[in-house]
Amino acid sequence: MKIVERVIPGYERVVWGQDSAAGYHGVVVVHSTALGPAVGGTRYWHYASDDEALTDALRLARGMTSKNALAGLPWGGGKSVIVRSRADDVPINREALFRAHGKLIEVLGGNYITAEDVGTSPADMEYVLMETRHVAGLKNRSGDPSPHTARGVFRAMQAAARYRWGNDDLAGKTVAIQGCGHVGYHLARELYQADAKLIISDVDRQRLDRVARDFRARAVTVDDIYSVEADIFAPCALGGILNDQTIPRIGAQLIVGGANNQLLEPRHGQQLDQRGLLYAPDYAANAGGVIHGYSIEVLGWDPKRTRERIDNTIYETLSRIFRMAHDEGISPSQAADRMVEALLSGPEAKMGSHAASIE
Repeated sequence: MKIVERVIPGYERVVWGQDSAAGYHGVVVVHSTALGPAVGGTRYWHYASDDEALTDALRLARGMTSKNALAGLPWGGGKSVIVRSRADDVPINREALFRAHGKLIEVLGGNYITAEDVGTSPADMEYVLMETRHVAGLKNRSGDPSPHTARGVFRAMQAAARYRWGNDDLAGKTVAIQGCGHVGYHLARELYQADAKLIISDVDRQRLDRVARDFRARAVTVDDIYSVEADIFAPCALGGILNDQTIPRIGAQLIVGGANNQLLEPRHGQQLDQRGLLYAPDYAANAGGVIHGYSIEVLGWDPKRTRERIDNTIYETLSRIFRMAHDEGISPSQAADRMVEALLSGPEAKMGSHAASIE
């Protein structure tokens, strides 16, 4: 494998790997190990260029630092991206691909631990395990994080609802879900069971039809999802969707979703606040998956105790963020960022604990 390391200010390590025989071209980004080993999933996705792939990985890694810090986990932030070929008709040897990825992860010597993300699965992580032990989310351990991410987003919605409306009961509320993939599907189920009304959109017709059928949801186009009349808008697809073009169109009062990096730029958090829209910072709302993995694989907790940790941690964290934003006259995204900065400069960070490595 050909390995190239780049130096990027503000990041601890950025390492590219290429294995032509395996069809592998990927990058691992370690943003911070101040609180412990960097943890973040592997994304397998199409990118127009290496620069676009790197930009995505850098933003996602930084977001993982914030997510783990706010969730109270002794982990830092990282992310990896495997660049997917545009030739979708070419058969993919997933074992060779993900074993090559495991070899690159092993180069970092335990400073980065991966798991599944967009485009990958627990089965893919089993291939990674063949080359490195620094992998989580395996089939016989914590498994698919999506249901737990969705549960956390649901609890974040309840916290936002209580702050805005004085009651966290979502029965009768209308939620517009953008993206019906793994997290979107499980979130729709949570909301359906809570007697919420659902409006959905997705670029994949099969996924859209499945959620519409299973949870009596009304489907709209991917463009219309922003402007539909709803109480809550839930971005559960890719990032950067809250921007100058979309924010003026949003028809909901609350924005709470499972997607990473929903704000295209930090200033868009202030723009949402100026419009009177209550935004739950994504890295606080979507931490359920990583909390689940930590509780199961490191602490050895049972599913009931793990669910309680997700429910309590995310609800309480969002409540603190909203109160801080109100008290200090800033946006929730600014409040969350300040909380993360305090955690990264606190005594836990100074200790540089790496005790959370997965054995």
